[in-house]
Amino acid sequence: MNQTILSARIAEAQALRYTPAGLPALDLRLEHESEALEAGSPRQVRVEIRAVAFGTDAETLARQAIGSGLRFTGFLAAPRHGKHPVLHIQSFQQDSNS
Repeated sequence: MNQTILSARIAEAQALRYTPAGLPALDLRLEHESEALEAGSPRQVRVEIRAVAFGTDAETLARQAIGSGLRFTGFLAAPRHGKHPVLHIQSFQQDSNS
């Protein structure tokens, strides 16, 4: 199963675009910071990940302010000509921890 849940803030959002089929699409850069236990010791975790949303999710996210903290659910996939994963956002909600 490929499912990712990530609390993150929107660090960057490109202009809303449309696919050749006319579907709204939005490219984002998300930032996450937290502390996690690893081998019994606390570790500061920081990650930046590219993300993409389509349809009404893209339209709604395009109206969110940079810095907004949200909880994203989706799946990871590599772009056609890339190596780094991109989070494909399937849903999101306000993050009560942000």
